[in-house]
Amino acid sequence: MTTFTVTIDGLSRQGRHAVALSLVRDDGQPLPRWEAGAHIDLQLGNGMMRQYSLTGSPLRQDRYLICVGLAADSRGGSRYIHQQLRLGQRLTISAPRNLFPLVAAQRVVLIAAGIGLTPLLAMAAQLEADAVPFSLHYYVKQRQDAALTRQLLQPFRHGYGEILCSAEGQSPRQHLPEALRAPEPGTHLYLCGPQGFMTHIQQQAQALGWRAEQLHTETFSAAAPTPTQAGDESFIVTLASSGASWPVPADKTIARVLLENGVEVPLSCEMGLCGACLTPVVSGEADHRDTVQTETEKSAPLQQIALCCSRSRSKALVIDL
Repeated sequence: MTTFTVTIDGLSRQGRHAVALSLVRDDGQPLPRWEAGAHIDLQLGNGMMRQYSLTGSPLRQDRYLICVGLAADSRGGSRYIHQQLRLGQRLTISAPRNLFPLVAAQRVVLIAAGIGLTPLLAMAAQLEADAVPFSLHYYVKQRQDAALTRQLLQPFRHGYGEILCSAEGQSPRQHLPEALRAPEPGTHLYLCGPQGFMTHIQQQAQALGWRAEQLHTETFSAAAPTPTQAGDESFIVTLASSGASWPVPADKTIARVLLENGVEVPLSCEMGLCGACLTPVVSGEADHRDTVQTETEKSAPLQQIALCCSRSRSKALVIDL
């Protein structure tokens, strides 16, 4: 995995619960180009690695901007960023990768909640540059919770952004954007935020006539089932390159077994969210438990399995490693 050393050259409070970080390359060179929807891996000083969507304009190569909300159920990443990081501090990041890209469209509707705003704000900037009509609808509990409001409420030429506050009677269950009520051919809908929020908006959109191919989502939390669960059985994983095989017990992931046997695995989120450990399946029936792949990808003739959380329905699984 390609990595870069960057320096924090900007820190700003965004709303009551988020902080924005501006990152510049340590050697002064331009950062790799990226497209809206992309994220980076951020290596934290406490040994953790976390994924954060890039936000702002994809046209800028002089800096990356991320915005991190302080999660109440933080596994350590957001808490570390909020409490430990300082201006001038150096960090290691990965090159951007994109599992949530924009597709060609005549018009785009963007609906976000919480820190799910970050990739959609980058999409708004990209659509503005491409002269594609769009609207960005950002749900928060209270107005003072809103992050990146200057970028969101700027006077766009080809679209607009708005803040919808639950405390003001504009919760997702009370108020749907008018743009959602007019599904037209050539229009695409992008959702990002908590799983419950996205499920509700998806259900409403489908009831209003949006087709599955018009809907695009990204989540920041793993969905049930958990990586291992009651009833899981052991199976054999085999590497196609060498023929080496090991049993994967019910209480361990494929990734953990491979690492214990000296096989390098590109782990990042370890929750099936980021796609870093997706590996082609040569034979066997995968039990997909990630949230990064679509249902179509999970049932395709050529499949990939997330080694950090997925398992095998067959007694043997051969993977392309």
